[in-house]
Amino acid sequence: MTQTTGTPVAPGTRERAPVFRALVVDDEQLFARTVARELARKGVPADVAHTAGEALERAGGAEYQVILLDHKLPDDDGIRILPKLRARQPACPVIVMTAYQTIPSAVQAMRQGAEDYIVKEATTARLIERVLEVRRCAAARAAIPEPGEPRREGLLGRSPGLLNVIRMIEQVASSPDTTVLIVGESGVGKEVAVQHLHRLSTPAGAPLVTVDCVALPAALVESLLFGHEKGAFTGAERTVDGHLEAAAGGTVFLDEIGDMDPSLQGKLLRVLENRTFQRVGSSKPHPVRARIVAATNRDLLQQVRAGAFRFDLYERLTVFPVHIPPLRERGEDVLLLADYFLAYFGRQLGKTVEPLTAEVRQVLLEYDYPGNVRELRNAIERAVILAESGRIEVAHLPERMTRRPVLSGGAGSRHLPVDFVPGVDTLGSLEKRMIQEALERARGVKTEAARLLGISRFQLLRRLEKYGLRAGDERED
Repeated sequence: MTQTTGTPVAPGTRERAPVFRALVVDDEQLFARTVARELARKGVPADVAHTAGEALERAGGAEYQVILLDHKLPDDDGIRILPKLRARQPACPVIVMTAYQTIPSAVQAMRQGAEDYIVKEATTARLIERVLEVRRCAAARAAIPEPGEPRREGLLGRSPGLLNVIRMIEQVASSPDTTVLIVGESGVGKEVAVQHLHRLSTPAGAPLVTVDCVALPAALVESLLFGHEKGAFTGAERTVDGHLEAAAGGTVFLDEIGDMDPSLQGKLLRVLENRTFQRVGSSKPHPVRARIVAATNRDLLQQVRAGAFRFDLYERLTVFPVHIPPLRERGEDVLLLADYFLAYFGRQLGKTVEPLTAEVRQVLLEYDYPGNVRELRNAIERAVILAESGRIEVAHLPERMTRRPVLSGGAGSRHLPVDFVPGVDTLGSLEKRMIQEALERARGVKTEAARLLGISRFQLLRRLEKYGLRAGDERED
């Protein structure tokens, strides 16, 4: 996965977060350099110090977001200098590392303000994951909106697909007359994307007006959008401005445009072509002085082929399409969003909640989220409510999430038979053989192997890592 440096915060946060930087303090130079190198590969730049004196000097001259501190240093005791480090970096969590853990030293470290106390192992994987967890929590806290601020969770993440969405929105923001189409499955955050575009491209306080194209009758949508003259229809006792006029200087958001009644599609086409409109009951043209943004969870080209959507309107709407990827394709954005919702609902409900356990994180990563970000949000809200002690357990998640996916759910997976040997095979061994068979049939192409198995590409990558498998000749998709 492509990595970017810095704390992953949602666009539009109150201020840009500082680059997430680590300080690794350990007298074993090879170990310290290895940890720093692994962190850099994960998008976390790291400085290194080998003595207590050097650590205090660095902490006094630079800002860090996490410090990894060895217990035993050549010139002092790591726990003894912990208060001095925290005085120089009061908001920075400190993780104490040790070769041999004892209960008294762990208690002492926690009393001095350590965030965690971790035994150094042969590999750095656990330590790196702990740092990434601190980063996710920091990003989650930074992204929580203050009362009255807009939601932004739909655009919170580091995955390449989401970063491309943010980049495209920022690029089109400077072209206020360009019609933008936001495409994505239900729950991915299309409305949040529209709000972000609106904030970037209009003055503060400019109107954002939403028209729901699926929930309202066509005649009412037409009247809401264009307005009407007095006497235009029964009950029209006065002239009323439509949303295209009311949104002058702002944005008109046409939600679920793929469900717009065919009788309105031609009228919307004329609006997009001429940048003018007519009130119902009038032939007088009025200029459009608002940006028009549409969104849909449908395949509009398929709608065109089915005769349900005008091709000329499709062409006008797709001048600048922005596709928001489903959550199942966004990798570890799931964990960042989960931490965000954990912090958000903890604050909303007045609860102190613990960081998610490794078991819960694994469940969240392996689920495919048909309801996308909205489904994850609802699941974490439910879990926070149920977790009376503040610790989220797997049992607090919806049952559909906790059912471990067996590789037989997809349409293609039934063509991947494996022999079961009683007393020898386990679920894990069968799963591993199915993955190997799928990779062989797909000639190493991971997307095709995932399709055969009936899981997402990211779920396949997680299992390849789990079982230590390589995708054949490592061909890229």
